[in-house]
Amino acid sequence: MASGLFIGLTECELLDIKAKAVALITEGKTLMSYSDSGSSATKQFSLPPKEMLNEAMFALSRLDPGKYGRRATMIYTRWDNRYE
Repeated sequence: MASGLFIGLTECELLDIKAKAVALITEGKTLMSYSDSGSSATKQFSLPPKEMLNEAMFALSRLDPGKYGRRATMIYTRWDNRYE
């Protein structure tokens, strides 16, 4: 569940974050650690792409629920429609 890290950012900033997260997810390959004959490279995400996308979508839904939809946080059950 999103914690609201990006609430307060502009719509443009949130859409950029969303696009970056989607690009990272669809790319399918990310260098995390590499070393070869004395050279090495390391990359670490401050926020994994899946979580980044979730946070951006949460902030966008709070910014404009009509355009980006409402986030469901509760599940309601009806017990009056049972079959016998």
